[in-house]
Amino acid sequence: MDRKPQIKEAWPPQSVTAHIPADTSTFMALFIGSIIAVLLFALPVFAQTASQPMPENASAKSYGDGWECNIGFRINEGACVAVIVPQNAYDTNRSYGAGWECLRGFHKTDETACVAVEVPEGGYLDPSGERWRCLRGFIKVDDSCQEIVLPANAYLADASYGSTWTCERGFEATGDLCTAIAVPANAYLNGSGYGQPWTCERGFFEQDDLCKAVVIPANAYFDDATYGTGWKCERGYAASGETCELIDVPEHAHLDRSGNRWECNRNFQQSKGLCVLKN
Repeated sequence: MDRKPQIKEAWPPQSVTAHIPADTSTFMALFIGSIIAVLLFALPVFAQTASQPMPENASAKSYGDGWECNIGFRINEGACVAVIVPQNAYDTNRSYGAGWECLRGFHKTDETACVAVEVPEGGYLDPSGERWRCLRGFIKVDDSCQEIVLPANAYLADASYGSTWTCERGFEATGDLCTAIAVPANAYLNGSGYGQPWTCERGFFEQDDLCKAVVIPANAYFDDATYGTGWKCERGYAASGETCELIDVPEHAHLDRSGNRWECNRNFQQSKGLCVLKN
């Protein structure tokens, strides 16, 4: 009886990678190694998540993974403990912050208690309910409100800085007093907060703390400018010392816009007090 010849397989079988080029084999080895490294890195995360179940008084986050403490509780060493509201405080019913705030008239101290705001005499509790301010007519000095002492001829000032009082009109501050302003004859008080507190009347000018009358020469008129002589020459006249002299307008010239000088006509130029034709 004929028997088929048995074909013996080689052992161990040839590796499949024997037919893969060397560079491709290296790539696959690196790829498999990367996957193993990622899995090994992720394992502690999964183990940590599994080992931290949601504690009591907590609920799943409305977005993302994980959990958060319910309102009225705060996380402490992996547990959600109740917020302890101190005396003179109220629960804010919020998931952030301390969970409580002091009542009006109290302020936090050491973030654990609410103590009363001590308002001194002459003061009041400000809108925040946590601080105090002094009433009008008083000034803050350390932890007290001291009454402002007004000198004669003064009134309270509403300025947030500087002096707490201002002198009445006609008086000026001299140290802690308000002294009368000496207004010379032919002058009146002005509203300036600096410089000379008085101004000379029209027709007078200041000189040596007095108001002297402006002497207007012939062919001039009063000028109320704050500088100068107090008068100006009429058109056709020019000032010369304390007088106004008639302007001698040369041929081919005319008075300029001011009326107190002359200038040459077009196509003429000034030369030695005359107007000569341009070349």
